[in-house]
Amino acid sequence: MGTARFGRVITAMVTPFTEDGRFDADGAAELARWLVAHGSDGLVVAGTTGEAPTLLDDEQVELWRVVREAVDVPLLAGTGSNDTSHAVMMTEKAAEVGMDGALVVTPYYNRPSQAGLDVHFRTVAAATDLPIVLYDIPGRSGRKIETELLIRLANEVENVVGLKDAAGSPTETAKVIAHAPDDFDVYSGDDPMTLPLLAVGAAGVIGTCTHWAGVQMSELIAAFTKGDHDRARELNARLFESYWYESRETAQFALAVKVALRVLGLPGGPVRPPLGPEPAELEGEARAMLEALEVTR
Repeated sequence: MGTARFGRVITAMVTPFTEDGRFDADGAAELARWLVAHGSDGLVVAGTTGEAPTLLDDEQVELWRVVREAVDVPLLAGTGSNDTSHAVMMTEKAAEVGMDGALVVTPYYNRPSQAGLDVHFRTVAAATDLPIVLYDIPGRSGRKIETELLIRLANEVENVVGLKDAAGSPTETAKVIAHAPDDFDVYSGDDPMTLPLLAVGAAGVIGTCTHWAGVQMSELIAAFTKGDHDRARELNARLFESYWYESRETAQFALAVKVALRVLGLPGGPVRPPLGPEPAELEGEARAMLEALEVTR
């Protein structure tokens, strides 16, 4: 398995808002502390689950600052953009407030070529001393980072140190791990793929269900790491309902997470448009899922 320089269980933290939609700084600090106390080795702050596309730049920087002051664990700042210069600027700002690394997503919507992706990632990496974790999520970005490019970046760019893999192909992930440097960490970027990707050498997960199941996911990874694969499969099976709950078209990720947090009495608040509206049945489903896992605050 990888070196896990940022930990094995990293939660892609939601961004709490007040009921009128403003950034909730106190809620962000409280939630970050709760996550760290309940299984998260590190956090991604202002990623997609953190509704980064709806955050103003100043809000994003303030979020990083608040969470940095609240917890003493590795923090990855979501600094990616489909505008290379904007990604560079936000990565520089993340370094200024003391973040430990940057999570840089594939440029979305404009769908650059592989050569364009190469230039984009190298430009962001060259502008900072921060470690860079690439984020490959073709289902949302519209463009896969091809395996050959991932391998080149891992070997040729010193501060490209990891990959959040949400491409859904363990065979290709295995190729990246086999040909990347030993200290290049691959993280599952899709909770249900965590166990399959551990099997081909992933370091851990950058997760969503870890908002409430961080302890269980940590136990799963620990069981797999020590060779207790039966126990790892058993723990994975217990998380099936969490995987389903968080990823439906009507209530994906940030919305599903925030409803579960509300059930637990934790900060989250509403989502910002265009996410939502909240399906009427979602809170009941959250309660059932949390009760099945025996998760309480």
